[in-house]
Amino acid sequence: MSYKSTEIINKVKETLISAGSTFSDDKKEIYRQAIEKESQPVAKWVLENTLKNALAAEINRSPLCDDSGIPHLFLEVGPNSEVSGQLIADIHMGIYQGLNALPGRPMAIMGNDFERIDQSGGLNVDPGAMLPSPLIIKPTKEDVLRLHVLMHGGGPEIRGKTFRVFHKHSVSVVTDEIIDWTVEAAGKLGCSPITLAVGIGRSHFEASTLMFEAMVFGKHSIQSDIEKDITSRVNKSNIGSLGLGGDITALSTFLKVGPQRASGVRIVSMRPCCSIEPRKASVVL
Repeated sequence: MSYKSTEIINKVKETLISAGSTFSDDKKEIYRQAIEKESQPVAKWVLENTLKNALAAEINRSPLCDDSGIPHLFLEVGPNSEVSGQLIADIHMGIYQGLNALPGRPMAIMGNDFERIDQSGGLNVDPGAMLPSPLIIKPTKEDVLRLHVLMHGGGPEIRGKTFRVFHKHSVSVVTDEIIDWTVEAAGKLGCSPITLAVGIGRSHFEASTLMFEAMVFGKHSIQSDIEKDITSRVNKSNIGSLGLGGDITALSTFLKVGPQRASGVRIVSMRPCCSIEPRKASVVL
């Protein structure tokens, strides 16, 4: 193994551990703001202890949640950078080592297609057997090779949705449906407050990819007018932290709108990220 491979593997390993154990600075700050705004005592207590748990996890480099997540990867490639099969293999090895060091919860199911679907193949006790999702690669104008690692838990995947919306030439028709979906999902998720991730594209694949990109680049400290409006209206649902009622159901909204086509529908993908998500960290390789 070359020195370069060893360096990349170690960087990816540490990035996965950071993603699984650390709140970003803007997430810590939005939690502090939410604690100040929350008027319901029990909900305030939940917010305070969620932040306290996150700060403890960061110090101990331990998982933020028992559901330590599935690795999802996003690679930015600058104009003078190259992506090789060896680089991808090194990234995957770094993910494997990171899952064992975090440690991740063993969740991978063994066996053939049928056995993996019905879970009859048994559980792989190796945390590193939780293979990452397909790597998304996107060009950037920066002269850089930057990897983003996100750890996706199961609850938001259960409550997420990708569907067509007949827009009727109105943004509000689309946002109204997003809010309806979100309120329903947040009420069933349990692990609120949420951060809502939304992608609007031309196909189900594109919309879900845009939703993922919204999570990669979204900032709680930077919110568009549409994002602020969605968050504000979701918070009027009074679902609150852990569904106990309160002022803060959603911390923020991360929205990415892609190219659109002349059509009566918009394809929307939404994911109600739980109280500790998006779990993410980035590294320059």
